[in-house]
Amino acid sequence: MKKLLILLFPAITFLACDSKDPVEPPATYDPTPYNLDVGYFPTPDLPADNKLTVAGVQLGRMLFYEKMLSKDGSQSCADCHQQKDGFSDMRQFSIGVEGLPGKRQAMPVMNLAWHLNGLFWDGRAPLVRDQALKPIQDPLEMNETLPNAVTKLSTDKRYTDQFIRAFGDTAVTSERMALALEQFMLTMVSNNSKYDKWKNGTATLTDSEERGRQLFFTEFDPFGSESGAECFHCHAGFNFTNDEFMNNGLDTDAEQTDEGRQKVSGNPLDKARFKVPSLRNIALTAPYMHDGRFTTLEEVIDHYNTGVKSSATVDELMQYNLQPGGLQLTAQEKTDLVAFLKTLTDETFLTNTAYKSPF
Repeated sequence: MKKLLILLFPAITFLACDSKDPVEPPATYDPTPYNLDVGYFPTPDLPADNKLTVAGVQLGRMLFYEKMLSKDGSQSCADCHQQKDGFSDMRQFSIGVEGLPGKRQAMPVMNLAWHLNGLFWDGRAPLVRDQALKPIQDPLEMNETLPNAVTKLSTDKRYTDQFIRAFGDTAVTSERMALALEQFMLTMVSNNSKYDKWKNGTATLTDSEERGRQLFFTEFDPFGSESGAECFHCHAGFNFTNDEFMNNGLDTDAEQTDEGRQKVSGNPLDKARFKVPSLRNIALTAPYMHDGRFTTLEEVIDHYNTGVKSSATVDELMQYNLQPGGLQLTAQEKTDLVAFLKTLTDETFLTNTAYKSPF
């Protein structure tokens, strides 16, 4: 027996040594540039002081899905901006960690690289990096302090290693968090809808979709010789937004309860003006308007057709909408407009693995 144990001991020792996990090499700074593919869109004016890198984008992606950034570890950015819904929230108002509703409908996260006139409905965040940290600190949303968030990330080796790869050392700061989140969100490009394929000559619109397209891009003729829905004035260009703040006649002066852009600018002429959202993926991002008052595209079209209300700051582009009878759209024309708007849905964007959770 003693001789058998002596013979087995070297084998056991060898197996024990051989079973050790391989030593992971230490994380090192990785400045590899991130190649942002924007397709046929114009080249965006990306921030010169926050160049996109593979490591920086990955860190931002991790943070976007990180529940530790909320007070109780129950919510991440992605909980109110879900990919299947075009990175929007299907609830009228998002519910935060304290069970409290937000004050405005959550805007979709999409094509932010071309939003150069402020973020949020009131434009209070000049850049994506400014927008990125506000939900974390908002008592109605994630309700966490930035120092606490930094402390939690600093004790997690996954993050200290990724901060090394992205920024060169283990220092976790709120400024770096914002820059990384900005990098990731700037990569979230939606440009492969049926409409885009039609533009590129690889898809054909149905008769209804084509009629809707023509209505969308045609001015209303008050003399009745040509139907037009006037949509393109505010939702123009490749991103279907003019990136401005406008009052689209939702309420009269007496009915207005949200100051909108005025709260940021201090200018009374900005009262009830809100950022014009992109219409890309619009069929998936209900409810609509800053307060989520409309649940369907049909309701939205009815508003512009005959529901626009006059107020001191209502935009002059609403002049024909305000007239008796509004835009005089027929039932078929409304159906065609909805059909066209649905061609702006980008299935590739909804399933792109580059935007999914890395965990």
